[in-house]
Amino acid sequence: MDDVREVNATEFKAKCLDLLDQVNTGTIARLEVTKRGKVVAVVTKPPATEAGDLHGFLRGSVIVPPDLDLTAPTGGDAPMVPSSS
Repeated sequence: MDDVREVNATEFKAKCLDLLDQVNTGTIARLEVTKRGKVVAVVTKPPATEAGDLHGFLRGSVIVPPDLDLTAPTGGDAPMVPSSS
């Protein structure tokens, strides 16, 4: 059942957890909370996220030129650190 439901703030306060569960399962697509007849809040399910959204989200954002050797040395030798003997 994909529907919109309107509840007043008092009913929302009394049934908050149940109403949120219904939004989460999709029984209620949009929940409008009213106060004195005016909508003061709208509750909807967040957009679905794909697995991997957090990890690898920059994948494809860097372009490495094909002639660049990423394994080649980048400059002179690293400075020698004196040993403490």
